[in-house]
Amino acid sequence: MALPNPVVVIPGITASDLRDAYAVSPETVWSTLLTKDYDRILLHPDDLRYELEEPARVEASAVFGTPYDSFIKELRHNLTAHRDKPVPVYPFPYDWRQPLDLIEVQLAAFIDEVIARTSLMRHYHDAGYADDPKVSLVGHSMGGLIIAGYLQMRGKNARVDRVATLGTPFKGSLEAPIKVVTGTASLGPDTASDSRERESARLTPALYHLLPSFKGAVVAEAGSGLPDDLYLVETWQQGVIDTVAEFIRLHGLKKGNAADRTGWARTLLTSMLDRAWKHRTRVNTLDLAATSVGSPDGWLCLVGVDARTRVTLEIQKKGGKPFFNLVGTDRRNGWASTNEQDREATGDGTVPYLGAEPTFLERTHLVCLRPDDFGYWEMKDKALLQLVGFHSLLPSLNLAHRLVVSHLRGKPTKGIWARPAPGVSEKDWAPPIRGLAFKA
Repeated sequence: MALPNPVVVIPGITASDLRDAYAVSPETVWSTLLTKDYDRILLHPDDLRYELEEPARVEASAVFGTPYDSFIKELRHNLTAHRDKPVPVYPFPYDWRQPLDLIEVQLAAFIDEVIARTSLMRHYHDAGYADDPKVSLVGHSMGGLIIAGYLQMRGKNARVDRVATLGTPFKGSLEAPIKVVTGTASLGPDTASDSRERESARLTPALYHLLPSFKGAVVAEAGSGLPDDLYLVETWQQGVIDTVAEFIRLHGLKKGNAADRTGWARTLLTSMLDRAWKHRTRVNTLDLAATSVGSPDGWLCLVGVDARTRVTLEIQKKGGKPFFNLVGTDRRNGWASTNEQDREATGDGTVPYLGAEPTFLERTHLVCLRPDDFGYWEMKDKALLQLVGFHSLLPSLNLAHRLVVSHLRGKPTKGIWARPAPGVSEKDWAPPIRGLAFKA
């Protein structure tokens, strides 16, 4: 087919507006900056599918404007060769609180709808789109994990042609456990902190899907006997369990003493960790040859580097219990080093490089971008770098727009370049965009 396939853009965690549709006039309960009603988005400890405050029906309503508005508009404009033959680009808002396997089912239904709608467009009908209808998927941050899980689930039946991901934590980010413990972290377009946000984070199943699992992410203090696996409840600070136990006391339906509530809290946390780990291990088994994408050439994996990023977390024992030792020296940027291992100690400010490496792509396939890739005319975005970080602004990067468009169209546009991953030479570099200029 001469026309590019329709595109679905899947944003990162917290990057979709949430509204309560129970009200006769639906009320926004979460938006970029203006509305953050933590009480309304808190989930019930007895059933995390539903809200704490009932009656309610909280659902996703729209993708955040920043940074996705310009990204989606650029894709629509640059993929469309003729104005009378537009290429549809659909944002996919979703309830980012929920486990990713549930969101994948919703994405599958959304893709079916996009295909049906595109089939009704005359220029796609005339081009024979209905003969082999497919979409292309673009995911930022956690959106890429949803894509990977969806493809692993659907295989050859996925009806997906090409994929592009930006800053996806395929092996997790250390900002996720920090968010759970402190309520502050560089996750999503807003980095503001609130004690209520910490409580909400501890009962947000999707957040546990972002826990790190790459080698060296967590280091247990020597001789402590502590595990270094954040997917085990024994690794977590007692304060997290205590908060959940108190939440159960205040809002749970079961009656019991303090010991009972602590046990229920551990069981609830364990269930969220187990579900997230099962999803991570499933994504790690993804084989692109067994999906409709077919090969690594169908996946553009953009990885942010050259920004100070937390690359490790030490867990100590204090008072006989685990304690997360959060120190500034754990945030590093070794990109300029001549040593390959030191160069790996970098990232996009939120996702460490080793957390962004997928198991289903070779390192030679990865495409790296730096904050310096913001051009002279991107003054507004450059000014925002210090405020929200490189990770959140990746979809705003003009170079990223051109790379994604080049990949989805199957031919390079002018003015595109990138860098290989640490330890990959120019000779061995094999990005999915043929003719992509190598930049040291």
